[in-house]
Amino acid sequence: MLGMKPLVAKKERPKKEGGRKIPDVAALFGFLVALLILFSVTSPYFFQWANFRDILVALAVTGIACVPCTFLMIGGQVDLSVGSSAAVSGMIAAKLVGHHGIIVGVGLAMLFGVALGLFNGFIVTVIGVNSLITTLGGLATLYGFALLIGNGQTLGVQKFDTLGTAQPLGIPLPVVIFVLISVAGIITLRQTVYGRSLYAIGSNPNAARVVGIRTRRIIFITFIASGMASALAGLILCSQLSQGDPNAAKGLELQVVTAIVLGGASLAGGRGSMLGTILGLLVIGVLNNGLNLLNVQPFWQSVAQGFMLIIAVSFDQIRQKLNQQRR
Repeated sequence: MLGMKPLVAKKERPKKEGGRKIPDVAALFGFLVALLILFSVTSPYFFQWANFRDILVALAVTGIACVPCTFLMIGGQVDLSVGSSAAVSGMIAAKLVGHHGIIVGVGLAMLFGVALGLFNGFIVTVIGVNSLITTLGGLATLYGFALLIGNGQTLGVQKFDTLGTAQPLGIPLPVVIFVLISVAGIITLRQTVYGRSLYAIGSNPNAARVVGIRTRRIIFITFIASGMASALAGLILCSQLSQGDPNAAKGLELQVVTAIVLGGASLAGGRGSMLGTILGLLVIGVLNNGLNLLNVQPFWQSVAQGFMLIIAVSFDQIRQKLNQQRR
């Protein structure tokens, strides 16, 4: 009709996304803050620098092993041999340092870590055995080997306390080493082709291979890094205790996996970050320390860690199912 304007459909403006995306580690950070407040109120000794230093020293060994293990989990792999590898490395150092010197003892212990990484990498990437089975077998075998080195006994070592107890500028050396390795890990994951390749491999290994990523080589190198880190952790433990103890690192693998999964990494690969792993470590460390200050039996620490691991893995599975439904 004359005088009437034709009806024209109005173009809908794209809706702006409200606010910034909440980081994946926000919930974990909130839980850590809640623990800090809880233990600060319940224990007068918790909120002191000496206590926080003890927490960091206790976490340093686990944290060193966590860095390459985070890389592996992002790439869809897992290393359960870190605890037994640390035990063997510590026993090797204790056996050799007294008779052949620190350089020989430390050098051969680190060489063992490299050899273990080569072995795990070869079995997983070349033979094609699942990393869980490979490293689970290594866990049992290496603990037995650690016992054989000392005939089931601890081995005392002298003049090897610097690595574990030195405090440059008032900061424990293990903490300094952990911080440096963590910073290197953060930079590697965020800024390098190697780090981006790990995410691609974990998300879809076949697609990563098609676009030219050398998946086997990258996973192989990461297993070597994990072997070296676990050997270094064993050396620090040996230095702190002034003895090689085949049981010193028992349960280390559980703490490592718990921290990484708590930090948001997925057992299926493709997810995870060093920041998340560090927060997971701090949650475990603060929880254990707080329970000690409250005179809770040490057995409950293992119960708490196991419970946290189950919750974290369950949450990861629920998240994966929700993502599949949205697709």
